[in-house]
Amino acid sequence: MYTFAPPLAPERLPELLRLMPKAELHIHIEGSLEPELIFALAQRNGVALPYASVDELRAAYAFTNLQSFLDIYYAGASVLVTEQDFYDMTRAYLLRAAQDNVIHTEIFFDPQTHTARGVAMETVVKGLHRACADAQAELGVSASLILCFLRHLSEEEAFETLEQALPYRDKIIGVGLDSGEVGNPPEKFARVFARCRELGLHLVAHAGEEGPPAYIWTALDVLKVERIDHGVQAIKDPALMQRLAQERIALTVCPLSNLKLCVFPELAQHNLRQLLDAGLAATVNSDDPAYFGGYMNDNFTQVFAATGMDARHAYTLARNSFEASFIDETTLSRYIGQLDACFESFR
Repeated sequence: MYTFAPPLAPERLPELLRLMPKAELHIHIEGSLEPELIFALAQRNGVALPYASVDELRAAYAFTNLQSFLDIYYAGASVLVTEQDFYDMTRAYLLRAAQDNVIHTEIFFDPQTHTARGVAMETVVKGLHRACADAQAELGVSASLILCFLRHLSEEEAFETLEQALPYRDKIIGVGLDSGEVGNPPEKFARVFARCRELGLHLVAHAGEEGPPAYIWTALDVLKVERIDHGVQAIKDPALMQRLAQERIALTVCPLSNLKLCVFPELAQHNLRQLLDAGLAATVNSDDPAYFGGYMNDNFTQVFAATGMDARHAYTLARNSFEASFIDETTLSRYIGQLDACFESFR
């Protein structure tokens, strides 16, 4: 636990959480599609939706588990057809991120969701990347792309997706693994991750959200990932907790997502504080904010209010987010300097 945090009156904590600079390392860009934009893109592209209105679509966001969410998630993504659609979606997220003082973000995207519908890889990547480039110039937000393989599909299909993406290697910093976790262990993708490692791509994977601690072990030892997305089930394995703490392997935790998908029955029971107090490099992220009820600052303010964390936890989480990112050392030092300056202003 870092200690660079002033004693702070509890009533000032929400303000600190909103204003402190932070990085977001677990955001599925398709999961940032707000219902209003879904309907606007559907109209633009002549896509029929199984919902009559924005309110009816939003009312469907009552999920019982990960799969019930994914069913609606893929339906929403069907409105993305042109490069401009992908640009507009990403731009909308980056504007929200800037409002939350997110100064760096590493964005997940699921090309297989789109190529399966006949949308070209080029269309997807160019739209996303153009929005990221504009965000740096216009919003002061640095943004990078991480291509995720859908784990409910085969490793052969993941290899095909990787080949399609290689012409755009300069626009992608890493690969990840997402979609339905249970029944799709990380080792299913051992060979494709080995190939990505040879290509010099950063490696991350979803593990230990609904899946067991064993999935975290295999993500580390078989896939050789650099950080774990979610990872909250690690609390059930003391040896794993010790390893994660000792090796400073970051967990990209998503509190409101965990609540919405019934990983925890209520936010007060979330184990983020336990993970931090045990010395793990946990971070806060929004996952699929359009579906789970909150962007970055919503996640921070709600989980802090529910669990009683304080300014020390806030500083640790923000600093962890920068240290766990894939930025260079010079940029890292600059961002931590901005974080320190923010906390100093609250003394």
